Amino acid sequence: MFRLVPRCKGRCISKVFSLLQPRSPLFSTAINSLQVTSLGVGNENRGIDFDVLFQSCTKLHLVKHLHALLVVSGKIQSIFIATKLVNRYANLGDVSFSRYTFDHISNKNVYTWNSMVSAYVHSGRFQEAIDCFYQFLLTSGLLPDFYTFPPVLKACRNLFDGKNIHCLVLKLGFEWDVFVAASLLHMYCRFGLAGVARKLFDDMPFRDRGSWNAMISGYCQSGNAAEALDVLHEMRLEGVNMDPVTIASILPVCAQLDDTVSGMLIHLYAIKHGLEFDLFVSNNLINMYSKFGIPGHALRVFDKMIVRDIVSWNSIISAYEQNNDPIHAYGFFNEMQRFGVQPDSLTLVSLASIVAQLNDHQSSKSVHGFIMRRGWLMEDVVIGNAVVDMYAKLGVLGSACAVFEGLPVKDVISWNTMITGYAQNGHASEAIEVYQTMEECTEIIPNQGTWVSILPAYSHVGALRQGMKIHGQVIKDRLYLDVFVGTCLVDMYGKCGRLDDAMSLFYQMPRRNSVPWNAIISCHGVHGNGDKALKLFREMLDEGVKPDHITFVSLLSACSHSGLVNEGQRCFHMMQEECGIKPHLKHYGCMVDLFGRAGQLEKAYNFIINMPIRPDSSVWGALLGACRKHGNIELGVYASDRLFELDSKNVGYYVLMSNMYANVGKWKGVEKVRSLARDRGLKKTPGWSTIEVNNKIEVFYTGNQTHPKCEEIYNELRILTARMKTLGYVPDYSFVLQDVEDDEKEHILLSHSERLAIAYAIISTPPKSPIRIFKNLRVCGDCHNATKFISRITEREIIVRDSNRFHHFKDGICSCGDYW
Repeated sequence: MFRLVPRCKGRCISKVFSLLQPRSPLFSTAINSLQVTSLGVGNENRGIDFDVLFQSCTKLHLVKHLHALLVVSGKIQSIFIATKLVNRYANLGDVSFSRYTFDHISNKNVYTWNSMVSAYVHSGRFQEAIDCFYQFLLTSGLLPDFYTFPPVLKACRNLFDGKNIHCLVLKLGFEWDVFVAASLLHMYCRFGLAGVARKLFDDMPFRDRGSWNAMISGYCQSGNAAEALDVLHEMRLEGVNMDPVTIASILPVCAQLDDTVSGMLIHLYAIKHGLEFDLFVSNNLINMYSKFGIPGHALRVFDKMIVRDIVSWNSIISAYEQNNDPIHAYGFFNEMQRFGVQPDSLTLVSLASIVAQLNDHQSSKSVHGFIMRRGWLMEDVVIGNAVVDMYAKLGVLGSACAVFEGLPVKDVISWNTMITGYAQNGHASEAIEVYQTMEECTEIIPNQGTWVSILPAYSHVGALRQGMKIHGQVIKDRLYLDVFVGTCLVDMYGKCGRLDDAMSLFYQMPRRNSVPWNAIISCHGVHGNGDKALKLFREMLDEGVKPDHITFVSLLSACSHSGLVNEGQRCFHMMQEECGIKPHLKHYGCMVDLFGRAGQLEKAYNFIINMPIRPDSSVWGALLGACRKHGNIELGVYASDRLFELDSKNVGYYVLMSNMYANVGKWKGVEKVRSLARDRGLKKTPGWSTIEVNNKIEVFYTGNQTHPKCEEIYNELRILTARMKTLGYVPDYSFVLQDVEDDEKEHILLSHSERLAIAYAIISTPPKSPIRIFKNLRVCGDCHNATKFISRITEREIIVRDSNRFHHFKDGICSCGDYW
């Protein structure tokens, strides 16, 4: 470290500089000049131009050489020079040397203190900036000036400090200085007190463009997008023109409000006033058009840019990635590299999403490796979350979990990503376990994304009580009117069999876009209420809400489950002709299912043959399911051959084909299909059913013998079966898919998972209370028939949700009308 010394004699200076051996030619010239001057040989007026030296110090080691030169020359005694050195160290990122230099300045002035506070703020050390400010007040005997307050207000990380500093501003009479006032606006908006900020703004005697920008930016920071746009209109009415800062601040507001008209008008203003080529304006225009879902407009802005930085490239890549066009997004990433622009961590966040959308497993490892080599995974939780999300979307949950566990810091988004990953890959129980572990982390506060992540998992397993608990928390957090959270709640109640509650919640929430409508239409579809689904669709159109492709998937599925063939055909025609929506494979699959369930197998086959795009496994799978239901083995074999070509690893198709042979007693065909599945290493998914009793989810597998109440359950089933037979029940052995004796077949039917769950509910819940069962596979015909008898005998409503739809059994009748 350096020590301040008085001016040295020429000989001492020569010795010092011979040791320093600076690397810069400019330093060498300066040193020679100083040596000559000190020895009295040169011109008396010849000296060192320290301003030039300060400008040449672009590296930290050069500043240290300059520091040494200032010490030995005695120039460090100048408060102006010393403060300039404080600023230079701070600008190069070494605030510790700034502080060291600052501490050795004997007679500090206000400018010196302001510089030190600003140095801390510039380096992100906000608490040290506040401490330095308080030290200034308590020890210097000086008063702050209007340059002091903007950086120190920016450093405030709690409202208590902010209010104290505001009081000092008022005491010193700086409240109407435009820079100080703008900083106060930002500070209060940062703490969510936009109302306080607005009062300060309204009371300002003079408002320059910076003040207007501060208020607009403040509203943006606090999430008050509509108010930000109102301030912009006031600004324009007062004749204050927008500058690049104004435009860059307001464009994200237009995107947030989905206000395409205002966004385009501001773009037009930028063109008219020659601001469209400003780098920050262009970058924000790209982001705005991306949020509007118009990547083509974003590309036009990008193509016209004269100067592009890494933000520009990240923005255009993100524009296509976020609008589900990974191929073009990946193309821009390659183009960026051809231009020699090195990717940063945000580029890799987009690239991880692109790889997931492309289902590119090989590239996912390359992306992960690239991130690891740069150490970003350990430094930036955002990029860690992106890698977890990438693996989860690729279905590689082992890798997703490993990355998640290895993150040094996990924020709420990390947990949400892991929960969503499990839920979307069909692992609802694991998603719930992750959520329960998250609850134990007291420093993690659940947010909107948490509820949107966990509610589908509760829906999947039918955990109604846990879902209702989340509903209570949502009300407490005042998020019940959030369209995404509200939609998940509607979906949860609908899929847990509480359709009335789903409808009640649906009519309480905003319905300005298609998201909640799609959810409630889908809920009615899985309950077999096709007519109600169509009625809701007409209401949606009457309210001016534009349907999307998901709307028609829900509608066509509802028509299929209800046997509304003609109505489904009309919807399919309307989607294309009136709404201009090009059918996806899911729409074609729904149409095949619609015809197939109704027994119109030839029509379903012809529909597939005439498809303008190549049918995928879901389309052929719908046909195979219909062939199994209606016993058309010849067409079923044809469909299964196509399926095995497209998706030979899906065990469900082998099970469907095997069951179709078993239904007609062709046991050789059964063995052939099962042998083929075994040779390919495939195992049948075990059937299970869940029921929630006393706030606990009980899981029953077919043939389960391990439950603590196993003996009571089977005894209850035997009693029920005997009573059912007196009412006319006859076991349907065609649903036993093994070639065994009739006694064994009856026992197999008796031990199906849904019957075990129903018997357990009967012995564990009050008489006549409803029973809700959730099953991972389709309910078999014999269990469907038996459950009708059980509902009549026990006088209970039994609600069963299988893999396709809901069945409401009451008084010996099922809501599906035996059409499923």
